[in-house]
Amino acid sequence: MKLFTKEQLTKLLHNGSPEQRGKDHKPVVKLFTPDAGCTWLLTEVDSEETDLAFGLCDLGLGFPELGYLSVAELISVRGRFGLPVERDRHFEGKYPISVYADAAHRKERIITENNTLLQLIATVIQQA
Repeated sequence: MKLFTKEQLTKLLHNGSPEQRGKDHKPVVKLFTPDAGCTWLLTEVDSEETDLAFGLCDLGLGFPELGYLSVAELISVRGRFGLPVERDRHFEGKYPISVYADAAHRKERIITENNTLLQLIATVIQQA
């Protein structure tokens, strides 16, 4: 399976253009290892250095973080049983990456379930 569809790659490259880079984009794609507990929510691919992607990364150790990663390295990653990284075909980013990052830091893992995210957002609003 390819990591990105043509439409996703177009959007990732647009978000990674000099004019768009660094904005609080919605995640375009969710990638995961089916046998290793790793998850990535990517928002952009650098339009000038196309091996460089940006997003929320969770290696399953309880410390998800925003950062840059190599697309080539993602392609080469294998889990415990040798399975490659897969794309979640049903994922649709509904919120800016900052919302997912905040939820991930609170729960120590990436959260994509809408109800859980809405509960966390409501909690943050109530505490403000």
